[in-house]
Amino acid sequence: MPARSRWFGIADLALTPTWVIVLIFYVGTLAWTVQLSLTNSRLLPTGTFVGLEQYVTLFSSQRWLVSLVNLAIFGPLFVGGCLLIGFLLAIMLDQKVRFESGFRTLILYPYSMSFIVTGLVWQWMFNPGLGIQETVRSLGWETFVFDWIVRRDMAIFTIVIAGIWHSSGLVMVLMLAGLRGVDADIWKASRIDGIPAWRTYISIILPQLVPMISTATILLMLGVIKSYDLVIALTGGGPGISTEVPAKFAMDYFFDRQNIGLGSAASVVMLVGVLAILAPWYFARSLRRTRN
Repeated sequence: MPARSRWFGIADLALTPTWVIVLIFYVGTLAWTVQLSLTNSRLLPTGTFVGLEQYVTLFSSQRWLVSLVNLAIFGPLFVGGCLLIGFLLAIMLDQKVRFESGFRTLILYPYSMSFIVTGLVWQWMFNPGLGIQETVRSLGWETFVFDWIVRRDMAIFTIVIAGIWHSSGLVMVLMLAGLRGVDADIWKASRIDGIPAWRTYISIILPQLVPMISTATILLMLGVIKSYDLVIALTGGGPGISTEVPAKFAMDYFFDRQNIGLGSAASVVMLVGVLAILAPWYFARSLRRTRN
């Protein structure tokens, strides 16, 4: 047997325990969650099959529908805001500014904190009696109002602001790495031709950053699905259910309302959403590799 084939045979054997763990603890628990979503399980799992009844109940719930609307608002604003601000920050740092490493560390620092810490910080910032509103009023602008966190129609945007502050640094790092890989001759040619810098960025540089943009978008969209921590720390889902998100809905029904069947149904729907995000990205990447 060739040495190369023998080596791969030994490697496959060594990885066998890992594959067993993956099948049992990931695929197995996933299948169990789907099975639970088809039962009437409450506090404890049961084997009473009810078909799609839990899914019908789920999409008949006003709370679940509100959480989907909030996700539809939070997701695009969060992802778009992070991409835009992260790209602008990367452009700024790409100008070889002084103390670049210090600025880069400062901008990336929020991403090193958990969503729980970010939510607690911004909860104080948005508090009308303690944070931004009170600070501005103490400076003499006594009619200034910034009470979004206690308004049902605006509270979801406080989640967006806090999320963008937390994750823009990640996008900045990815974009900066891409910008540093751009051939310097492109900039020389654009200057000789008199092309404005903004046009060069939009028409020439951005298309070269598509891999970085795709990676950043996928990471941010997965963060949208898992936005439970930020919501809990910042608003707790309130006022009322105005900032409810699917992850919080599922966790509440698992642990607070003791309805495992409905919580599992919500989890399965969230999984389908994640797969809907990842599948096109994976297909596009595979297609691009095939063409290359």
